[in-house]
Amino acid sequence: MITADDIAKLVALALSEDIGAGDVTAELVGSDVQASGSIVTRESGILCGTAFAAAAFQQIDPSCHLEWAAQDGDALTASSTLCTLSGPARALLTGERTALNFLQLLSGTATTASHYAARVAHTRVKLLDTRKTLPGLRLAQKYAVTCGGCHNHRIGLFDAFLIKENHILAAGGIAEAVTAARKVSPDKPVEVEVENEHELEQALTAGADRIMLDNFTLPALRNAVAHTAGRAELEASGNVTNETLVAIAETGVDLISIGALTKHVKALDLSMRID
Repeated sequence: MITADDIAKLVALALSEDIGAGDVTAELVGSDVQASGSIVTRESGILCGTAFAAAAFQQIDPSCHLEWAAQDGDALTASSTLCTLSGPARALLTGERTALNFLQLLSGTATTASHYAARVAHTRVKLLDTRKTLPGLRLAQKYAVTCGGCHNHRIGLFDAFLIKENHILAAGGIAEAVTAARKVSPDKPVEVEVENEHELEQALTAGADRIMLDNFTLPALRNAVAHTAGRAELEASGNVTNETLVAIAETGVDLISIGALTKHVKALDLSMRID
């Protein structure tokens, strides 16, 4: 999903933001000084963002070399070394914060996703992210979600229909909205958000591919699964927390969307040490 070109552009923007007209503090070190060091984690988690970190150093100076002891998606233990690095001291010092920012954010996202995925591993449900991502970093965060064992919902507004309450009102009804979607782009999946069993039946009759059950109670979710009987994918959404997740998964829905996967992320505690 995310390409090397995507990574290069994001890293270039981050470096420009940080370096500006130049790293004045790094200039205190001679331009010919070489250095080595390592990136370590102070806590356990799931690693993500290695390509971003490598690009941060190599865009500053291609002679920077990183050797990774773990790869994206690997489980980390506290105090472990993620990679060793070497190159011009100025480049290592200048790239440190940008590299760590990407690694900490994306590893934190992957770790959060892994936590949620592990809690429902005994069910068949798939956990989905949402569009509640940091602006400009959607592809990066959605990549991190997959490294943590969860799945992507829409990437944006362009790759699938998600017909919500306001769309339904503006289009004249659920059936009308679904019919219009099939005409606009027959090859794209159509999902309809519903708030009760009556709207669920309308969405089923209209032929929606996926139906989002918005803030349904647990009994209502179980009834929806039984009533739908496989005619469409069912996605539970709304009020999904660490406390409610397992019970929702056990109702038999196919999917659960969780904004917290990318919205409520705690960065993994990493640091870089120069030898």
